Amino acid sequence: MIFFSQALNVSADEISAGSAVLIESATGDIISEKNAYEKRSMASTTKIMTTLLCLESGGLDDSFMVDPDAIMVEGSSMGLVKGDIVTKRYLCYGMLLPSGNDAANATAVKLAGSVEKFADMMNARAEKIGMENTHFVTPSGLEADGQHYSTAYDMALLAREALKNPDFREICGSSSAAVKFGNPPYERTLKNTNKLLNMYDGVIGVKTGFTDEAGRCLVSACEKNGVTLVCVTLNAPDDWNDHIKMYDYGFSRVECSYAGGADYIKINVAGSDKDCISAVPENEVTYGSLKEKDYTISFRIKAAPFLYAPVNYGDIVGKAEYYCNGVLIGTVNLKAAENADMITAEKNKTFSEKISELIRSKNGRNQNS
Repeated sequence: MIFFSQALNVSADEISAGSAVLIESATGDIISEKNAYEKRSMASTTKIMTTLLCLESGGLDDSFMVDPDAIMVEGSSMGLVKGDIVTKRYLCYGMLLPSGNDAANATAVKLAGSVEKFADMMNARAEKIGMENTHFVTPSGLEADGQHYSTAYDMALLAREALKNPDFREICGSSSAAVKFGNPPYERTLKNTNKLLNMYDGVIGVKTGFTDEAGRCLVSACEKNGVTLVCVTLNAPDDWNDHIKMYDYGFSRVECSYAGGADYIKINVAGSDKDCISAVPENEVTYGSLKEKDYTISFRIKAAPFLYAPVNYGDIVGKAEYYCNGVLIGTVNLKAAENADMITAEKNKTFSEKISELIRSKNGRNQNS
């Protein structure tokens, strides 16, 4: 059943969570927050990081036998036992759907050799993301004497980063999935603990969590009309309704905007009767803009100084990076919007002369700038 609620201005008193934040995914703009920078335990939402590192490690469909000691862990489980053969991809399903602590530990040992070394990997990745108030100790989110913590804001940054990974998006948005593991592997079904997937229109993930110390924790994301919002609540007794209220409020304040400016780009061509060709973005870049805020869109073209003919319509000839108020919001391929056929030297300047001319022109511009 899908619930639709009237948009409202969410006050701190209306949110059960000890900490909460709602951000626009593309820009990172904070739409609403409550104690968003307060350090707290985050329970199994930790597995967002563990899964991301697993997906980034490659070889997702290679089979291996799980470490028997790693899977001997308390709490929620995907059902691994000694001698089981599994793939890293299925471990990711085991972490994000039934919240398997066994899957998280098996991943840590497979990737780093030990839970302790894997924690170093987690913290290094967190630093790159900008999670300034986070410290990971366990791959599963089980407590570690107060040393395993994050903030609602940092967890929103993590979810925002993880959702850029297509495999992560597919897994965390699955209500259930058929996976294979065992010895020999056989098929079984895993179900997602994230009820919000079926409670609110547009929800695409992400991860639940609970421990006695952390309370109920929830990281979610929702897409509507070209806008993606990320919501995090930590220690939230009424987390499902907290997220519904915050999404209703958030989508009432943002609208879909299109990043423009790189609609037609000229790129030099050598070895053709054309001096240059037009290139266009492969697809549009959208972001959610707050109705009361001003935005400045800029772009940066990444392409070679010139192309060698022939160039065919639709060829990828570069990339365009779009920035909103200085924040990177999207990168798209640039495709040739026309052909550039190769010609013989007799019909035009020699190939080498034209290249030399382009290089001199470029060097001259650099000296004058």
